[in-house]
Amino acid sequence: MTKHGAEPIYSTAVGLGRTLFGLLRLRPTVTGGRNLPDTGGAVLAITHFGYMDFALVEWMMFKRNKRHIRFLAQKGAFDKPAVGFFLRGMHHISVDMSAGADAYRLAVQALRDGEVLGVFPEGGVSASFEVRDLKTGAVRMAAEAGVPVIPVAVWGGQRLLTKSAGSTLREKFGLPIGFAVGAPFSPKPTDDAAEVTIELRDRLQALVHSLQDRYPDEGTGAWWQPARLGGSAPTPEVAAVAEAARKERKAREAREAASKRD
Repeated sequence: MTKHGAEPIYSTAVGLGRTLFGLLRLRPTVTGGRNLPDTGGAVLAITHFGYMDFALVEWMMFKRNKRHIRFLAQKGAFDKPAVGFFLRGMHHISVDMSAGADAYRLAVQALRDGEVLGVFPEGGVSASFEVRDLKTGAVRMAAEAGVPVIPVAVWGGQRLLTKSAGSTLREKFGLPIGFAVGAPFSPKPTDDAAEVTIELRDRLQALVHSLQDRYPDEGTGAWWQPARLGGSAPTPEVAAVAEAARKERKAREAREAASKRD
């Protein structure tokens, strides 16, 4: 396993997270925690309904076995002075969308070195709070490195902070946060990555459903509840249209900014 020494920055970040979640009196429940590895490399394929999901999963993992998770994060986050300082100090992996092969190579090497890698295969936060179609990277990295994929679902984290919606500080207190960790499975280099990724999505959605079925708060009409369960979140179809428009707007702004520089 890669040795990073005492990792004071990671320890500080974990401590801050534990303090924050403790002050908020979050109520975590974990099913399938035995599936989290105590040693060796693994890919945690995590659902992505809220911006705090990475910190919540780190919190859950640290409470279980004190292990650190290395996340893939966009290069833009690394370029921000304060955020980048923490990301580099925590040995997360920068993803430059114009040079994705470099991040992929670093991720595979980290897995071979025995690291646990956190991946959000949906590629972004799902505004519908349903599992979107997944990218194949998580499966391909695990197959190449010879490590298992472990599905991880988080439910309730979207109520802390998410896309296009939110709660007051008071509403964040005492929130129940559910974690469901699925059984590991080991894709092979000879497997069809697209087919295995569809299977992974089915596993994640089943885990999400299991968390929703026993979630203690009733969410009829609530913004954090998917439309399928009577909530006011957008349907997957409406959310997909909004996401496409957002991406087009960002691309247009980037083109305009580039033309001004020229």
